[in-house]
Amino acid sequence: MDDIADRTDIERLIVAFYTTAFADPLIGPIFTDVAHLDLDRHLPIMADFWETVLLRAGTYRRNALQLHQLLHARHPLAARHFARWLEIWTATVDDRFAGEVAERAKVQAARIAGSIERRLAGGSGSELVTLTRRPESS
Repeated sequence: MDDIADRTDIERLIVAFYTTAFADPLIGPIFTDVAHLDLDRHLPIMADFWETVLLRAGTYRRNALQLHQLLHARHPLAARHFARWLEIWTATVDDRFAGEVAERAKVQAARIAGSIERRLAGGSGSELVTLTRRPESS
């Protein structure tokens, strides 16, 4: 298998991912019934996003967190939704690509999903938690 090399590869990956995600009983209804996602309009935006993340194209200029916050207000997104999204994404990458960029696609997806999930829960987007000292006892 070849690695992800260009926007055409990213578009193939995204189409395959959304085909599976839309049909998924857990997260499919979020895309279709809650977000009412217009796939023809959404796919170029997602291609911009992943082309920026993976190939540093600089074509994505939106606020992904804000969009998920609006969706979360309409239909709470739980850990199981993020886990299923990531499971489908990882399987889609693994079924089609192998190499450094494909691995980065999976790592970055896990980081992004985790960050958005933590932010929607009211926490920091960071995986790192600030440690504080216990008060000294007298």
